[in-house]
Amino acid sequence: MKTCAIVILNYNGEEMLRRFLPSVVKCSHYDIWVIDNASTDQSCTVLEQEFPKVFVEKLSQNFGYAGGYNRGLEKLKGAYRYYILLNSDVEVTPDWDTILVNSLEANSGLAAIQPKILSAVERDQFDYAGAGGGFLDSLYYPYCRGRIWNQLEQDQGQYDDDCLVDWTSGACFAVSADLFHDLGGFDDHFFAHMEEIDLCLRIKQVGFDLGYTGKTKVYHLGGATLDRSSPRKLTLNIRNSLSMIYKNVNGWTFAWLFIQKGILELIAGLGYFLQGKSELGRAVFKGYTGFFALRDQFESGKHKKKVSFLGPSRYVFIDFFFRNRKKFSQL
Repeated sequence: MKTCAIVILNYNGEEMLRRFLPSVVKCSHYDIWVIDNASTDQSCTVLEQEFPKVFVEKLSQNFGYAGGYNRGLEKLKGAYRYYILLNSDVEVTPDWDTILVNSLEANSGLAAIQPKILSAVERDQFDYAGAGGGFLDSLYYPYCRGRIWNQLEQDQGQYDDDCLVDWTSGACFAVSADLFHDLGGFDDHFFAHMEEIDLCLRIKQVGFDLGYTGKTKVYHLGGATLDRSSPRKLTLNIRNSLSMIYKNVNGWTFAWLFIQKGILELIAGLGYFLQGKSELGRAVFKGYTGFFALRDQFESGKHKKKVSFLGPSRYVFIDFFFRNRKKFSQL
């Protein structure tokens, strides 16, 4: 069995592959795989002609982030001890992969770990997706060291440490291969967005920790497949957040969380309409109707073990919008 596979999911990412894959080839020590979600552009030709040392697994259709990784990694099952899942729009730095894997091997209680994730555009600024390590508040809203809601911090070495986190970013994280498969991988129903946080909750429920290391960094472009301001992304985030909570907490807890989140997100949806952003307003309500359409396909979390969260904010929405706390250090 080999130590690690670096696995990149691609869908019509010809430009991203040309821009970012060279750094992965140059700076990495482990096998590199690209799972192609039935691209209709020249992605596979680019991989074959320009990156002959990269292994390619071609899927029959676009299964999304969750389904694409699940089907691609199933082909690698039993061949590697660890996977590093890496977005196609990420530039890496020397020894990044060995640092992540060595961190996992040095701590048997650690199941997954992410690096420092900075912006590929503003390179001294943290990236939205994962930043300096991810946390959840009591309503399961994600936030990060270096990023709260849409407020990003400059990287001044404040998160160059190692720490435990509540979730690791799907943009780049290393994970135990056996545990990934034992837990059933990502939830295919999510298609895209929040699936890594759902997986992290399930990892914590079986007693493992999640980590962040500032000993290495990567640069993430972000929005390469779906822009953060996209109504489609907002719908998926709300739908999948509700689905994640429904799967991982008992019925009464879910009902109470649903009421609290419903009030806040109803206010947010109405706010979008008042601002003339009707597509975003409709996206909020589509997120709720989408959850009810999917709910019967999930097993409720009534028998799941409740996990505690490590971050300092109980209500990050209130901290950010009403208490004007824009930085992690202010929480």
